Amino acid sequence: MAMRRLGYETIIVNCNPETVSTDYDTSDKLYFEPVTLEDVLQIYEAEKPEGVIVQFGGQTPLNIARGLQEAGCKILGTSVDSIDDAEDRDLFHSIMDKLGIPMPESMTASDLDGAVQCAGKLGYPLIIRPSFVLGGRGMEVIYDEIMLREYVAKAVGVTPDRPLYLDRFLCHALECEADALSDGKDVFIPAIMQHIELAGIHSGDSACVLPPVTISDENKATILDYTRRIAEELKVVGLMNMQFAIENGKVYVIEANPRASRTVPLVSKVAGTQMAGIATELMLGATVKGLGLHKHKVIPYYGVKEAVLPFEKFPEVDPVLGPEMRSTGEVLGLADSFGLAYYKSQEAAGAPLPVKPGKVLVSLSEKSDDVVAAAINLVKLGFELVGTEGTVKYLWSKGVEAMVVAKIGQGRPDVLDIIKNRQVSLIINTPSGRRDSRADDCRIRQAAIKYKVPYLTTVAAAIAAAEGIAAAMSGEGEVRSLQSYHAAIK
Repeated sequence: MAMRRLGYETIIVNCNPETVSTDYDTSDKLYFEPVTLEDVLQIYEAEKPEGVIVQFGGQTPLNIARGLQEAGCKILGTSVDSIDDAEDRDLFHSIMDKLGIPMPESMTASDLDGAVQCAGKLGYPLIIRPSFVLGGRGMEVIYDEIMLREYVAKAVGVTPDRPLYLDRFLCHALECEADALSDGKDVFIPAIMQHIELAGIHSGDSACVLPPVTISDENKATILDYTRRIAEELKVVGLMNMQFAIENGKVYVIEANPRASRTVPLVSKVAGTQMAGIATELMLGATVKGLGLHKHKVIPYYGVKEAVLPFEKFPEVDPVLGPEMRSTGEVLGLADSFGLAYYKSQEAAGAPLPVKPGKVLVSLSEKSDDVVAAAINLVKLGFELVGTEGTVKYLWSKGVEAMVVAKIGQGRPDVLDIIKNRQVSLIINTPSGRRDSRADDCRIRQAAIKYKVPYLTTVAAAIAAAEGIAAAMSGEGEVRSLQSYHAAIK
């Protein structure tokens, strides 16, 4: 649409017929073809366009950008060399070292002995992945040498050219993102997004909120500074997505993606900034200052993105989140308070939180003060907590009332019985992370899906849910148009 406004004929190449870009009136010409080097080059030869934009197709077009350029195609926007600098982890690490920007310690290994040695230096837990993966595929958090040996034994095609990447896992770290618009010199960042789930959950599966709710002003300033410096160093023209993690008050860079990410529609809607259109203008020579983008925006409301997960279609799968992406879509909730925006996002994702007091099943492997705070809030709202003996004893030790229910197979009614009988209206069930201790956890989560009981698998989601239920019970909020939200931006 931006190209049309600027007087260009546009051509889209897309192999996915389920997207809006394949509506017959979105572009002047549309090719239903695989996004491979061979197919795109044939179209390029036939159409002879002025240039090719690779930023709006996710990872796939970036993977063929070098081949397109070598075959004579003009790549618009960020250069192919800059794309490679961001994609190659060793190169990117060296650029971060040069800029003095911290990243989690990482190493590479091409066999089991090398992986064990790396793990000894990095320490457990660590996060491991094959090189050149999409959507976090094959990515796993490893807690000990037994898990590491199992993982390497199953890894296929690991060679010195295609090694395994091992990173120190940032424990209890808050993850966040920033999408930047750049003209190669100046950079504009509409908003920072805060993930609700902690680091270790794939960004596509994590709920996130913008503006952020618990990130300190100092950390926000650091995130903006790092994003600007990295965009300038990589000479980004168009869009860039940055992912960060904050561990013990220190901001670490996880990765830079020199392309539009799945968060672009979210930021565009919440911040009132049409990022895809602006990025296109920047790729065609416009400047950040020329487009009036140098002013900082203050957003006086909240937008919460929630992932839509397909677990009800797969009853045998453990519906727990991790570094491998599982989501098949996403929704957005907007409201004046974070709690209500979170509540709306859950309703939109098809898992509405309860608004009438009932029983909440609490099953915790991870016991922390944050969980206690969420539990206290739910009790104040009139909910009755039930759980297995270990969890209930922990809640009692913190002064929180709860009732014991039998573990699976250790009496009747047990945990599964009360879910089947629809005696609980919400389940908080945090997995331990180690696969061998998940059996009961897994059956609880599967029962939650089967009997359509809303369930939460992270402490952060439990805290957000307590806020959301409180907001919904108080009756705050109203239906408002997107335009009225945008009018309130200062």
